[in-house]
Amino acid sequence: MQAMGIRRAVLMASVVALAGCATVTTPTKGDPFESYNRTMFTINDKVDQYALKPVAQGYVWAVPEPVRNSVTNFFSNIGDVYIAANNLLQLKIADGVSDIMRVAINTVFGVGGLFDVATVAKLPKHAGDFGLTLGHYGVPSGPYLVLPLLGPSTVRDSSGLVVDYFGNPLTYVSPDSVSWALYGVNLINVRANLLGATDVLSDAALDKYSFVRNAYLQRRQYLISGGDDNAPDYGEAPLPNYGDADGAAAPEGASATAPVAPASGAAAPAPASGSGHTVPGNQYVPPSGFPSFRLR
Repeated sequence: MQAMGIRRAVLMASVVALAGCATVTTPTKGDPFESYNRTMFTINDKVDQYALKPVAQGYVWAVPEPVRNSVTNFFSNIGDVYIAANNLLQLKIADGVSDIMRVAINTVFGVGGLFDVATVAKLPKHAGDFGLTLGHYGVPSGPYLVLPLLGPSTVRDSSGLVVDYFGNPLTYVSPDSVSWALYGVNLINVRANLLGATDVLSDAALDKYSFVRNAYLQRRQYLISGGDDNAPDYGEAPLPNYGDADGAAAPEGASATAPVAPASGAAAPAPASGSGHTVPGNQYVPPSGFPSFRLR
């Protein structure tokens, strides 16, 4: 009885805490669902903290880095298939052909995609999904939305997930148990690649929700516009400059939200995980209801 009473008390405390974090009197411009989004962000963060992150840490401990790099390359190669399809749908013919060549080279000379030979051959890695394709043709993003387990999104990007699912070659792997196993391995591998980045986020961000929201929306805007458009304006004060190594404050009036990806030809920052590989762009599209990470 006493144990049951403790469990009830913990449950009630959790409900009260979630209700408290869900109360937003004046939602941020461009984020009308902020009350719901903050609650779902907290739930996702707790699931990650107590389930996904420990498993990913065990995976890093048990699996040597060269093997983890090969796993990343394998799923990146699969992702290039529907990245190519989306680039062709956007009439980016050169990028689409480059993606197809990446798949062919890495599959043949990279031992089924275990080694990224295409990057060595100077074929760039692109990002692509159906949400970006819709944005390319002028479909508005709609309000920001945090999906259960799936994380940051928008109304437009959420609708694109259905097409992404059917465009992912892993969807058609048979039997279903093998398909689910591959999705599971990809999920843990992606989370392992993000361990360093999430540690930095936890240490640096004063408001993790705002930081993640701004970073996601700016990144999506950058990918759609090709870096020629300005980041969305949410009508709020800029966040501190978390990228300064010496801790110096950002100049007054300067935007310090998550940095937009570098323009073509600029040097890219080193991966936070230290593995020497970046996480494949937005290629983790699981069966319905399965958690994933939309990263680029």
